[in-house]
Amino acid sequence: MIVVTGATGALNGATVDHLLTRVPPAGIVVTSREPAAAQRFRDRGVQVRRADYGDPASLPAAFAGADQLLLVSSNDPHADAVTLHRTAIDAAVAAGVGRILYTSHQGAAADSPFAPARDHAATEGLLAASGLPWTSLRNGFYAHSLAWLAGPWRETGVIEIPLDGPVSWTAREDAAEAAAVILAAGTGYDGPVTLTAPAAPTFADLAAAATESAGRPVRVKTIGADAWVAGQIAAGRPEGMAHFTLGMFQAAAAGYFAGTDPLLGQLLGREPRWAGSALVRA
Repeated sequence: MIVVTGATGALNGATVDHLLTRVPPAGIVVTSREPAAAQRFRDRGVQVRRADYGDPASLPAAFAGADQLLLVSSNDPHADAVTLHRTAIDAAVAAGVGRILYTSHQGAAADSPFAPARDHAATEGLLAASGLPWTSLRNGFYAHSLAWLAGPWRETGVIEIPLDGPVSWTAREDAAEAAAVILAAGTGYDGPVTLTAPAAPTFADLAAAATESAGRPVRVKTIGADAWVAGQIAAGRPEGMAHFTLGMFQAAAAGYFAGTDPLLGQLLGREPRWAGSALVRA
């Protein structure tokens, strides 16, 4: 049996949709903090259970019988993600789960300027120490983030950023489909598995796609960290969130997101989506 957590979210919800083309509904269980929100899966014959990493008592029954458990990472920037993940991993061990698969990040590193990347690295350490077989799905930075990271470039003709660097922008839809392929296979893919688009463009590279889409020149303006954070705060963004986002740009400039891997395309059986398409849809 495959148990998928966070099934009402965009990533693992799409993974379940793809799983249902490969695995009978009776072989899948989905979990959510709010089971009523997963009704669309129940309507398709999938069992729905409640699971909340913040409520350890909810996890044993949620994970029971899992040959494979897909753990979605916490997306709450204010939460202690590593503690939440430790709780889920400990519950999986206690429940006798056969294998844990975890939605990690391509830039997972203990010294990354980007806070979630440090959390992912710590969680991978917990998985390695768990004694269970495990797979860490190191997804590339999700390309839909470009819609807000690039700012109002259509109106201004300028993509204003603090720093620039290569990023293997990857479609979340592609990562979800690849996870379903790996889950359906049931074997292999031990340890960290990198799932990225085949290229790692900079914002300067993506400006060419923006120029073509807009029908007028679009340029990149790199203004530095302090000026960018000040501009974000002036625009109404909370200071903590501005610094959180700055960490992404700092990590990109330091090369943490530059790596690429052909595995995603191999799993999909096609070329992964191009990052520029996410930008021009913004």
